[in-house]
Amino acid sequence: MNFIEKPRDENSPYTQLLMLIGYIIVGLFAFSIIALGIIVSMYGFGSITNPVILSGAEEKYRPALQILLAATSAGMFLAPPLLLALTERKKINVFYGFKKPEPSLLLIVLLIMIVSMPFMEWTAMINQKMVLPDYLKWVENWMKQKEDEAMQTTLLLLKMKHIGELVVNLLLIALLPGIAEEMMFRGAIQRSFLRIFNNPHVAIWAAAFLFSAIHLQFYGFLPRLLLGAGFGYIYYWSGSLWYAMLAHFLNNAYAVCAAWYMQKNNIPLSEADNTSHFPWYGYVISFILTILVFQIFKNKTSKTYEQQLD
Repeated sequence: MNFIEKPRDENSPYTQLLMLIGYIIVGLFAFSIIALGIIVSMYGFGSITNPVILSGAEEKYRPALQILLAATSAGMFLAPPLLLALTERKKINVFYGFKKPEPSLLLIVLLIMIVSMPFMEWTAMINQKMVLPDYLKWVENWMKQKEDEAMQTTLLLLKMKHIGELVVNLLLIALLPGIAEEMMFRGAIQRSFLRIFNNPHVAIWAAAFLFSAIHLQFYGFLPRLLLGAGFGYIYYWSGSLWYAMLAHFLNNAYAVCAAWYMQKNNIPLSEADNTSHFPWYGYVISFILTILVFQIFKNKTSKTYEQQLD
């Protein structure tokens, strides 16, 4: 008799996506309960019904907002793809691709994020000028309301008076989302989309669309869509999530550090998205350089793959 267990085939990508939705519901519920338990221990049972505390509307209640934000990232983005891999009985590092990163490729990812910043600034300014037709004004008003709510939350989180708050924000806004969101959108969703469409470009852009849409910040939809696609191509070409995670971390960490610099120099944070820092040709040069460095990354990963086959 043969007691060796045969490798089990994965579930269909459609089933995997449904499983992810189920795990998101379970993850949000479980981590929300944990977060509320911590908040109650800090502020008492009255905090559960106090919208001021739960929303972090006042600076003294910002820790409650930070706890809820961490719980959302962990429950909605990190736990579901981990549970999916466990359900499929696959090693997480193999299922999603965590090959040991190469220093040269890490440097190229850093270069991509640097040279693309002016172009991403231009896309953000273009997106900010979005105006919908009159018959969709109700949609525009709703989007502006969501944008204002997100901005108030962001401004509260980014208020930093000492280095300890900077470190906390780097962990909460840059590191945790960089890991969790890449696990979900590139590792799990893009992987399933690739199996469904059998077309990497469709899979990458579809996952990037969901990545941008789920943030409900419509006046930043375009730059976030492009970022998601960029992370997707980095993951697809390299076969390793480490590089996409690094790119995501660098993007968010830059925003946190920029906010820190602005506050140290008494510059209002509200001016960050409304100021052009480059002439028009700077954006053109940035776009060209971004394409070139992406091509270098693609070529480098192709050569590395060929060397592994030899």
